Amino acid sequence: MSVLPDIDEKATYVERMFARIAPGYDRVNRAMTFGLDQGWRRRMVAMIAPPVGGDALDVGTGTGDFLPELAGWLRGGRAVGVDFTVPMMVAGLPKISPLAEGARAAFVGGDALRLPFPDGSFDAITTGFMLRNVTDIGQALGEMYRVARPGAMMACLEVARPRSALLRLGHRLYFEGVVPWIGQLLGGDRRAYTYLPQSARGFPPPERLAELMRAAGWSHVSYQLVGLGAAAIHVGAKV
Repeated sequence: MSVLPDIDEKATYVERMFARIAPGYDRVNRAMTFGLDQGWRRRMVAMIAPPVGGDALDVGTGTGDFLPELAGWLRGGRAVGVDFTVPMMVAGLPKISPLAEGARAAFVGGDALRLPFPDGSFDAITTGFMLRNVTDIGQALGEMYRVARPGAMMACLEVARPRSALLRLGHRLYFEGVVPWIGQLLGGDRRAYTYLPQSARGFPPPERLAELMRAAGWSHVSYQLVGLGAAAIHVGAKV
């Protein structure tokens, strides 16, 4: 049974859903990816190599998993996480508290389709598992391009589907059959973790997402598959 909302209700649905699951979000994420998502995040931050002393933005930051990674590269710079679900950022405050004292990391409330920053504000931009939750992927990519400085790099981590038919079948059985039960057992919300795999069904494949990035202005776009093809890391540059 589909739990996907109509497009005009999607933003409200997503905000309320993530507010509900915020307390257990990190716990469920680690379990359902077997902890691999943390390594993927480290890899993609290394791929864009945020500059020392620069400013970085994580869009759809949730509980802020990217912020300590970004801050480690920026050193004296600033890592900002933006999200429109306040309870997710509240759940992530302990994660950034050692960095917040020196103004090295901070959360900001805002919408990925209307980022609350001036043009050309950031030297590096990341986003992880966020684009499938917006109502307009092209607009979100365009907003990230707008707030990037010339020379900035962007990296995106998103769901994909394995290319091998056998792996694709196993991935679907796990993602759509097992993950909702993990969400129920560890997060107490099976419906939310039914939405997450269902939302991936219509998400553009990696080659199409690369086209959307180019259409939004990003140059030198490339991607690599991770997790046996279950996810993809895209990178692009603003020249």
